[in-house]
Amino acid sequence: MEQLIEIANTRILQCADEGTPLRAAGDANDFLGDAWAHTADMLAIPVARLGPDFLDLSTRVAGEVFQKFVNYRMKCAIVGDISEALEGSKALRDFVRETNKGDALWFVRDFDELRVKLAGAA
Repeated sequence: MEQLIEIANTRILQCADEGTPLRAAGDANDFLGDAWAHTADMLAIPVARLGPDFLDLSTRVAGEVFQKFVNYRMKCAIVGDISEALEGSKALRDFVRETNKGDALWFVRDFDELRVKLAGAA
């Protein structure tokens, strides 16, 4: 079940582990709609909700989805362990490292790490 939480003055829609997977740019619309309905500033999407090809950057799915979030000024955190995908892709490691330097898109292991990042950004 989705839940609205607040961390460091940021309203975050914590998406449920179960639900429509994020497999294509069009799927981002559902996530955006839910975030707006809850007046959230950020989406926290569990790794379990990512489609099977999402972290394969050659498919361009992640880039298209994240661009849509950026265009609509919706911050996003992907929450969970992606270490296996990182081990198999230098491009993904570089992408994660660069996005984690910004303030619009983060990959975090858990909500404790998200709290730390948000506290540092405040």
